Amino acid sequence: MKKTKITAYMLSAALLLTSCGTMNNTAKGTAIGGGGGAAVGAILGGLIGNGKGALIGAAIGGAVGAGTGAVIGRKMDKKAEAAAQIEGAEVEKIQDSNGLDAVKVTFDSGILFGFNSSALSNDSKNSLKELAEILSEDKTTDVAIVGHTDKVGTYDANIKVSNQRAKSVETYLKQCGVPNSQFKMVEGVAYDQYDESKTAAENRRVEIFMYASEKMIEEAEAEAAQQ
Repeated sequence: MKKTKITAYMLSAALLLTSCGTMNNTAKGTAIGGGGGAAVGAILGGLIGNGKGALIGAAIGGAVGAGTGAVIGRKMDKKAEAAAQIEGAEVEKIQDSNGLDAVKVTFDSGILFGFNSSALSNDSKNSLKELAEILSEDKTTDVAIVGHTDKVGTYDANIKVSNQRAKSVETYLKQCGVPNSQFKMVEGVAYDQYDESKTAAENRRVEIFMYASEKMIEEAEAEAAQQ
């Protein structure tokens, strides 16, 4: 078994919000760890929308205290640990645009969909149902979904299928009980978001981000003040 994967990103730039042990896809999801090594100043454009999409993070208009961050960090640790048990899921701890802990769950599109299809497989529905339980049990968690593609075919064809796949994931998570209000961004990006460090198969992926909403931050501030 591989060692636990430890990844952290600082996602910082202007906030634009729009509208649910490491193993392979036949086993459980990737366990995660938080901590150092944050790429301070890296914008979410490298992960979502190439600067065109939305950064994850609530529009709070100010700095968040260390105590508040610690409360949210504990919440996200629990979500990450739960998500790491989902079959086919790769889980990473990241940071949002407020410097708060967040969680990225990645599914290879081959796990979720057939070739050039946006119809979810039965196996993927089981995995997404488990993720929906994590999301819906805490409705102060904001959610962003991003579909990615390889370089095969035209740009328009790729952006179409990645959008459809992101929407399919959103629709199913809603059917599983995740409220519409939790989804802050759902979009697909074409191969202008191709990650050269990944294989073509790894680039065909859907990423689901869990991060603190304004309400979660407010509740964490109140909890931190009582400690």
